[in-house]
Amino acid sequence: MATSTDTSRMEFEVFLSFRGPDTRDNFTSCLYHNMVEKGIRVFRDNEELRVGQKIGGNLLRALDNTQIYIPIFSKGFASSVWCLREVAHMVDCTLKSDRKKEILPLFFDVKPDDVKLRTELYSNALSEYEKKYGPDEVTLWKAALREVATRAGWERKGEE
Repeated sequence: MATSTDTSRMEFEVFLSFRGPDTRDNFTSCLYHNMVEKGIRVFRDNEELRVGQKIGGNLLRALDNTQIYIPIFSKGFASSVWCLREVAHMVDCTLKSDRKKEILPLFFDVKPDDVKLRTELYSNALSEYEKKYGPDEVTLWKAALREVATRAGWERKGEE
């Protein structure tokens, strides 16, 4: 059985993390299909996840069994508890992998400074969550966002 640090037998090469209403039917769908056509094993969750539900089952297994994570940071990304939990788990998996796993962020209509919480865009959403989920979990999400936003990635403007 492959562990989270054994990348030779990963189930997926790429895990796409995104907020469905922002990019699912346009950018993410196009990216997913282009990768699959090139023979890349990609995980893209097609289900809208319910707010407050813990990451588990297939989603957790897919995160653990992926080599490259591509979080697609959009304007509404931080308003999704699922997206925040995924990013925190990605950071945890990459730290435990001894540099065998990688996070390649894509900034879709946002800037790295938004994800680093230097603007109100993501900061406001996270402030709202502190009341509901507590400061410990939100602190973990903030640290994960800042960590991922420091990595080299791509910036893309959405369609106007």
